[in-house]
Amino acid sequence: MSTHKKALRRLASSPKDFTWQELVTLMTGLSFDLVKAGGSGRKFIHPITGGTLFLHQPHPANVLKAYQVRDAIELLKREGFL
Repeated sequence: MSTHKKALRRLASSPKDFTWQELVTLMTGLSFDLVKAGGSGRKFIHPITGGTLFLHQPHPANVLKAYQVRDAIELLKREGFL
């Protein structure tokens, strides 16, 4: 199983310890562009479908909040990746 499939499966289980770096690796591996949006705001934009996920990069901790994981799952379902 590829790294991206493992990461997708892990994200789909709504883990409480999914890190920002895991999300960046997953999303860029799925062809999303990461765009800085001011301050700690970040956008993942798919260049073909236009699907967009706006999040604040967590700090000082690197772990995503539950709503951020939920939003990422919802986007990936809408885009057909999950």
